[in-house]
Amino acid sequence: MRLSVITVAWKNLAGVEKTWRSLSYLAAAPDIEFEWIVVDGGSNDGTEEFLKNLNGQYRLRYISEKDNGIYDAMNKGIQLASGDYALFLNSGDVFHPDAAAFVRKLSSIPRNKPAMVIGDALLDFGNGHKTTRRAKQGWYIYHSLPASHQAIFFPMQGLKLCPYDLRYKVSSDYALAAKLYKSGYPFKRLQGLVSEFSMGGVSTSNNIELCQDAKNVQRTILHVPGLLAEISYRLRLRTTGKTKAIYQKNEM
Repeated sequence: MRLSVITVAWKNLAGVEKTWRSLSYLAAAPDIEFEWIVVDGGSNDGTEEFLKNLNGQYRLRYISEKDNGIYDAMNKGIQLASGDYALFLNSGDVFHPDAAAFVRKLSSIPRNKPAMVIGDALLDFGNGHKTTRRAKQGWYIYHSLPASHQAIFFPMQGLKLCPYDLRYKVSSDYALAAKLYKSGYPFKRLQGLVSEFSMGGVSTSNNIELCQDAKNVQRTILHVPGLLAEISYRLRLRTTGKTKAIYQKNEM
């Protein structure tokens, strides 16, 4: 089993370096085979030079060119990848020190029964405030992603068939997981921490658009009835609002 770690970057050399350093947790396990795919949006901050100087370490392959946003860049990463499963760790996201133990379990998934394998993630709000997001049961997809995007191992065959839909500006990860789920790829929850990432991305800062986008996914892909989708929308709006408030408080 080969894992493709896909990293998208844009003018964030420090973040790319941070993600790169965390790959050592996997490299320390000789029984784990992985590759690192980096898609840089044509940054002029030294990112391309840094990647070039790695001389293919961790089976690195990269491109540095303009794209049409983060999800377009992720699709480019999918096209470059050759693994059985893919995990998206964008620049600045890192593997948890115990991630190798989790990744090792992927080999136990039958090849004829691929699934979206989910685990836990550590969310960093800043100022030493961290919290663990535990993976939930698969049915949770009808409300939201059952795990953080950075803790979902996607089967590559599914990604090749159902790439990220660029019509969803901030919830294409939710739309992708929903499409795969409806196409017969179940969620398989495993115990353990996979990754750690800082809050403050688009989904945190623009929570209203996120909730509207997610409601659209529920109605058009998951076929959630209107009333239930509206209840889910209001619950999500309250939850993401609290998350945004915590992040802004720790920024001060």
